[in-house]
Amino acid sequence: MSQLTHINQSGQAEMVDVTEKSVTQREATAESTITMLPETLRLIVDGGHKKGDVFAVARLAGVQAAKKCSDLIPLCHPLMLTSIKLDLEADEAKSRVIIRATCKLAGQTGVEMEALTAASVAALTIYDMCKAVDKGMTIGDIRLLEKTGGKSGHWQAQSVSEAE
Repeated sequence: MSQLTHINQSGQAEMVDVTEKSVTQREATAESTITMLPETLRLIVDGGHKKGDVFAVARLAGVQAAKKCSDLIPLCHPLMLTSIKLDLEADEAKSRVIIRATCKLAGQTGVEMEALTAASVAALTIYDMCKAVDKGMTIGDIRLLEKTGGKSGHWQAQSVSEAE
């Protein structure tokens, strides 16, 4: 089993030293979901929300969150992200929104935390915008879907059906 990278030999938390790591192209995609009442999802999809375009605001919040990841998570490196993309999909069959965030850079450390933060904050933003009509929304299924680059190379999550 691999060692925890943010714990030194004395057992203290510390930022990983990436000075000697090679610069490689790195990319990560993460996902989150927010489940709500069917009427709430319909309001979002139809553009009838009085606060405006819920998906547009959530997308911008996700971008901003990815850029601020190192301000939120103490041992994350500040990164010069070269691309942040958020895709929000209304899943009417399950009355939820599926959020996928992809972050990229050429650097010495991965972008998994930035993608996870973007997906999470986009879901929180949807909650904030819609809480007046649906306080029972549930945010969940926050997970890394895929990452490429770096020493560990390519990794991809099992699909939900494979994991069961």
